[in-house]
Amino acid sequence: MSVDAETVRRVAHLARVAVAEDEIEHLRGELNAMLAFVEQLAEVDVKNVEPMTSVTPMAMKKRVDIVDDGGIGDYIVKNAPATEDHFFLVPKVVE
Repeated sequence: MSVDAETVRRVAHLARVAVAEDEIEHLRGELNAMLAFVEQLAEVDVKNVEPMTSVTPMAMKKRVDIVDDGGIGDYIVKNAPATEDHFFLVPKVVE
């Protein structure tokens, strides 16, 4: 894929970057070099490579998913003006 001058202008406009006319040819070369590198990456055979999250193999730490209230219900509602069974009571605002 090759980038022309009009594409450089369009990309600059979309990126909201002011580009002078004398810079367009230089930017065209830069964008073409980047695209050539990406095309080069597409040639790499990765069929037998497993996806990874890090460069070092490691197992993800797991914990049992237990739902609890944290044991601090009284502390949470301690300063509330009105509570009931660890819930905040609020005045009705909609009729």
